[in-house]
Amino acid sequence: MPELPEVEVTRRGLLPLLMERTIVNVSWSDKRLRLPIPGELIQTCVCDNRVTGIDRRAKYLLIRMEDSSVLIFHLGMTGKLGIFPTATQHARHDHLCLGLDNAMELRYNDARRFGSIMAWPAEQARTLEDEFNRTKGVEPFSKEFTGIALQQIAHGRRVAIKTFLMDSRLIAGVGNIYANESLFAAGIHPETRVNTMSEAQWQRLAKQIIAILSRAIEAGGSTVSDFLGASGQPGYFQLQLAVYGKKDAPCPCCGTSITRKTIGGRAAFFCEQCQQ
Repeated sequence: MPELPEVEVTRRGLLPLLMERTIVNVSWSDKRLRLPIPGELIQTCVCDNRVTGIDRRAKYLLIRMEDSSVLIFHLGMTGKLGIFPTATQHARHDHLCLGLDNAMELRYNDARRFGSIMAWPAEQARTLEDEFNRTKGVEPFSKEFTGIALQQIAHGRRVAIKTFLMDSRLIAGVGNIYANESLFAAGIHPETRVNTMSEAQWQRLAKQIIAILSRAIEAGGSTVSDFLGASGQPGYFQLQLAVYGKKDAPCPCCGTSITRKTIGGRAAFFCEQCQQ
């Protein structure tokens, strides 16, 4: 599943290709994604409207239009956004196509159809975005993301730190790959209860989350399954992974075999020696 770095890589790839472009036509498939595609609403919101910004919130992309309408994408498991010449043949799983004023087309492709597309009309966009933001946690690249802030968010909770990091209502978009890698880099066992962690551990973890996510973005994300950025190129952070997906491989620090365990319904990979 595309996580925060992959979504940010897509955002950065789309920026120079979409900014200031006018959307001249819209077409969509009759296939249902995670939610039905609101094709007519999208057409009303974006057709003959100019793109003025592309933001990311958690794992969502927000394409902002000149009249304040917003088009929102969640990539789900296999969703991809790319820019193609209008004359290029459509792929089998293209579900939304936005024609641009330069004979190019923005296409959303999703083989497994677990993604979603929403539209906020201009007159409702601010209210709907406020409601949307209230369901999302603190952003790792925001000034509010500190060890002390995470410790405060965790106050009164007793869950494992791995489960805590995966709760998007608390922390936005870290995801399973980067939770595993950040805990390893911080030397914290994934089953450590959040109510037992010291301030120093929280500070170290916050620093490592930012560092790991930054490195992943610079590497173009991780192509663990079939993620592709907006350029159609794969990411290469998977070549730098220390523990994720490496069950029984030697720890890069001490040589101990990496352990795999299910925590909170998701796979955790860690070193018993380095993350005691």
